[in-house]
Amino acid sequence: MVDRLFADPALAARYDEFCAGRRDFAFYLPLVMSARSVLDVGCGTGELLRLARAAGHTGRLCGLDPAEGMLAQARRRTDVEWVLGELATTSWHREFDLVVMTGHAFQVYVGDDELRTALHGIRAALADDGRFVFETRNPAARAWERWTPEHAVDVTAGGEVVRVTTEVHEVAGDLVTFTQSWAAPGWSDASRSTLRFLDADRLDAFLGEAGLRVADRRGDWAGGGFTPDSPEIITVATPG
Repeated sequence: MVDRLFADPALAARYDEFCAGRRDFAFYLPLVMSARSVLDVGCGTGELLRLARAAGHTGRLCGLDPAEGMLAQARRRTDVEWVLGELATTSWHREFDLVVMTGHAFQVYVGDDELRTALHGIRAALADDGRFVFETRNPAARAWERWTPEHAVDVTAGGEVVRVTTEVHEVAGDLVTFTQSWAAPGWSDASRSTLRFLDADRLDAFLGEAGLRVADRRGDWAGGGFTPDSPEIITVATPG
């Protein structure tokens, strides 16, 4: 089931403003610009691919997302291919030089079987000399411990200041369930989510099952090497 944040048209319309200043695009955009054909899995509003096209990318750009609310925003740009669906329902075969998953989208695969299906779909879509680049939060950094009302932030969205609050409800094994809420004068809303926090060893095992191997790994958006306490597990995987 798609989270309310992504499915609701009003929230989707504000998503990019909620996430203003995100650091991952500075890492991903050069990769996209250097690839002839790119699939963005969980593309959301399509901001990364829109930036690539605006920067002069002339090849194939394709965004895949299961949330109609998000794709309604993405489709404002008509020179990018937008697909409503999931990897389990697509049938690309060796068509993309680069597959990316940004915004911690990888963590929405909370079950082993759905993760395996997604990774096999990525391998099928990826050219034999292609790259799959994505990130997931490092569980050792325990980011969810800072997802508390005391760490609420104010963002400007729709011309007004919105208070964004995150509150964790349950930590069960590698699954974290939480609610993110938004409040401004005259309106409020909330979305409940569950994310999976895989460590590097388990992550690599799933990649290996899908015929992918780790070619490079970073631990933060500044390009630092991965260490056991890095905040991120940023992975470049290739077929093999």
